[in-house]
Amino acid sequence: MSAVAQVIDVSAAAETEQELTDGFHLVIDALKLNDIDTIYGVPGIPITDLGRMAQAEGIRVVSFRHEQNAGNAAAIAGFLTKKPGVCLTVSAPGFLNGLTALANATTNCFPMILISGSSEREIVDLQQGDYEEMDQLAIAKPLCKAAFRVLHAADIGIGVARAIRAAVSGRPGGVYLDLPAKLFSQVMDADAGAKSLVKVIDAAPAQLPSPSAVTRALDVLKSAKKPLIILGKGAAYAQADAEIRSFIETSGIPFLPMSMAKGLLPDNHPLSAGAARSTVLKDSDVVVLVGARLNWLLSHGKGKTWGDAPKKFIQIDIEPKEMDSNVEIAAPLVGDIGSVIEALNEGIKTGWKAPAAEWIDAINARKEVNIGKMAQRLLKNSTPMDFHSALGALKQVIKERPDAILVNEGANTLDLARGVIDMYQPRKRLDVGTWGVMGIGMGFAIGAAVETGKPVLAVEGDSAFGFSGMEVETICRYNLPVCVVIFNNNGIYRGTDTDPTGRDPGTTVFVADSRYDKMMEAFGGVGVHVTTPDELKRAVDEAMDSGKPTLINAVIDPAAGSESGNIGSLNPQSVVKKK
Repeated sequence: MSAVAQVIDVSAAAETEQELTDGFHLVIDALKLNDIDTIYGVPGIPITDLGRMAQAEGIRVVSFRHEQNAGNAAAIAGFLTKKPGVCLTVSAPGFLNGLTALANATTNCFPMILISGSSEREIVDLQQGDYEEMDQLAIAKPLCKAAFRVLHAADIGIGVARAIRAAVSGRPGGVYLDLPAKLFSQVMDADAGAKSLVKVIDAAPAQLPSPSAVTRALDVLKSAKKPLIILGKGAAYAQADAEIRSFIETSGIPFLPMSMAKGLLPDNHPLSAGAARSTVLKDSDVVVLVGARLNWLLSHGKGKTWGDAPKKFIQIDIEPKEMDSNVEIAAPLVGDIGSVIEALNEGIKTGWKAPAAEWIDAINARKEVNIGKMAQRLLKNSTPMDFHSALGALKQVIKERPDAILVNEGANTLDLARGVIDMYQPRKRLDVGTWGVMGIGMGFAIGAAVETGKPVLAVEGDSAFGFSGMEVETICRYNLPVCVVIFNNNGIYRGTDTDPTGRDPGTTVFVADSRYDKMMEAFGGVGVHVTTPDELKRAVDEAMDSGKPTLINAVIDPAAGSESGNIGSLNPQSVVKKK
């Protein structure tokens, strides 16, 4: 062959190569087309190169030490942005690690997509023993909102589009997308590949309530003498902040925020009933649920928590099946929260009378008493600290830095912080949510820092921190503005249990006086050890000012905690004494 012919042949080959694409690039292109700009995950077979290529194509790829924490970061990214957070894992064990976060996201209605590599169908179906063989799609289906598998490169665009739409439409939730290893290396014509991609249009369309439902709800509300509005995290997710505020302030109805709805209106707002929770739940006669469910967090809408006063419930939810789940809903309002609240705002423009002064005065009187009692406990300057004195210092931090994001988990650490630390802006408090699971801390903190760029204060019980603590290396590696405060009382609930046989430590006891701050120092971050509220406040201020990864080991009295925090009643107690 002549030199000229060789050049032509090489050129033709190069041109042919440029016209091809493969599964790796199609997945990346499909995500980018739909404005997915961040992936959380753990690299490994068969998805290592997918992460590398995504990073090279401009997608931010945040690599974790454990898939569950990566999944939690993706889930909270979905909550904060209203577009699905993406978690990328390896097959089988990595998939299972991520599945916990996916199930939790689904339960909490956070839009998230778990993408996992998997073994080949022909081997899995015959159970022939492939590397990390597992029928991942079958396992995922019961635990998420939807699950899809893509077998052909030409279907990647459709698969990604279906996953995105399923995650954010209606009631948001988790979606599993199964990508077998051989899919990534499949080759197809580049033009055909580009045409196969799908840009999702109007993934979460407005769902308007029926006019008759709005009229019914307004009639029930106008009959109330002691109305109450309960804001759930669904209200925070909706980002209908102005509409919700207008509804509350125009109607004059007091509101009670669930923990992740705190800050939709400031906790120090005149109509906030957070400091009189028991009173308003017990004495109210008409309750408007806005993106809140009558689950265990609200005692299922019945029992002594709700008192003897007859109750009528108005419930706003995009999921019709949620109505009447525990008690009769007198006025169901099915639709997206923004549209429903907008309709209610229109309806109260005429013929509306604000709640009686006696109801508001009774709430304010109870608030004043409870706030006064709490203030005394928060100002206690004991050494070692108890939970209240430590939280008193952090309460002031958030008051001075309302734009910071608070992540919170633990037993006593979580339960008490809910009531102590006031929030002033929406979607600034992130915690364990509906399931009450521990281990979300570092994943949520990383996801919040990456998605918002805001400083994050993660307040952790020493037990809760143990579930995700290794991710402090991730925080340092990406140089994120995260300050972790560990309430260290040497154990779970309390650090004072003993083994009656004298053989081992008590089952709830950790190594006494552990120095968690040294962990952060080991990875190049800042570690601080504090023993008083003043030291704690000063250390957190310095960390938040610097933006440097920081871990503060806050010494708490080992005897300060209570069994299971405020939900000790859920912990069965033996009534049998062994002889």
